[in-house]
Amino acid sequence: MTATATRVLVLNSGSSSVKYQLLDMKPDSAGGSAAGTRLAVGLVERIGEETSRLAHTPLATGGDTRETEGPIADHEAALKAVAAELSADGLGLDSPQLAAIGHRVVHGGLKFTAPTVIDDAVLKEIERLVPVAPLHNPANITGIRTAQALRPDLPQVAVFDTAFHTTMPEYAARYAIDVATADAHRIRRYGFHGTSHAYVSRKTAELLGKDPSEVNVIVLHLGNGASASAVAGGRCVDTSMGLTPLEGLVMGTRSGDIDPAVTFHLKRVAGMSEDDVDVLLNKKSGLVGLCGDNDMREIRRRIDEGDERARLAFDIYIHRLKKYIGAYTAVLGRVDAVAFTAGVGENAAPVRAAAVAGLEEMGLAVDADLNAVRSGEPRLISPEYARVAVAVVPTDEELEIAQQTYALVNA
Repeated sequence: MTATATRVLVLNSGSSSVKYQLLDMKPDSAGGSAAGTRLAVGLVERIGEETSRLAHTPLATGGDTRETEGPIADHEAALKAVAAELSADGLGLDSPQLAAIGHRVVHGGLKFTAPTVIDDAVLKEIERLVPVAPLHNPANITGIRTAQALRPDLPQVAVFDTAFHTTMPEYAARYAIDVATADAHRIRRYGFHGTSHAYVSRKTAELLGKDPSEVNVIVLHLGNGASASAVAGGRCVDTSMGLTPLEGLVMGTRSGDIDPAVTFHLKRVAGMSEDDVDVLLNKKSGLVGLCGDNDMREIRRRIDEGDERARLAFDIYIHRLKKYIGAYTAVLGRVDAVAFTAGVGENAAPVRAAAVAGLEEMGLAVDADLNAVRSGEPRLISPEYARVAVAVVPTDEELEIAQQTYALVNA
């Protein structure tokens, strides 16, 4: 890597999509931390279809978003198309200013506790974890291999969704099942959304004017997928997602916590197959299963019109949130802040107000005026008298990946 190489390309490869951002990690003029200036962002979707679409926004030049449609056969073709768009803006992958490519990898198991430079051994271990992340790791591997082929000379770094949660103590990570069976099949609680929880917990500490090591935070990552974490002094001690992203909070299409015997009952009584139950719990449950909508804005609109199904779905969603806030308050012993983040957490003021309502004895309260403010900046929405701060902290997983990648290759 040259001394002038300060750019990081962040890739998030899905089964039929590639999200990307190019960031410049050059330290600020005061010699402080890396700025993370976005130079370009984009998305390739519907890879492998006739109607593939690439949307590219050159932020460095202030240009308008460019969209192209047409067949993109595979991830290699997708990344070549991305490279061409970047080159058109003078930001090509062949630039000597490109320091590394950072890859979001969903599952790193217990082996990967930090960002890792990818070599053959690392790639084999990511492949070995495919059985516990069958929907995500294969797509991540495809993105890595494609990027390696395009720039074999460049450091490729894996940043794992699970890494932040590897600090959980064994009593929080273990399921109460036969130990030999659990160990033989790698059954334990891994947790996900780790880059978001790491970023938001650190930013919450900054918002309070404290070092992360001094702060205990409950992070509520509320998007279509949703998870909670208990973070003590910058280290995750518990999180709501488990072996898979199904466990925990009510989500857009996932059930969250459920009695495991429901699956046996559905197989015996309803004649459903394992695949049928999998689809039911992951794609036809949660908010969409309860009321037919997984968009919180639409659910709130329906509630305002008197829709009882939407009201019940919202109440179930909030009830689960409160249970986790209470549980993690007990786990942490002392809570300095509760931070809301991701699409719903950042934008749905009624969710934030309802999640905290009735928890005044726990030191939690929301100021209605502060809660109603819409802003892209981290902010407190609790009144000054509240013992526990309530914050809205926009997450930035791409920046977190870029920062971890740049720090590793510059170590």
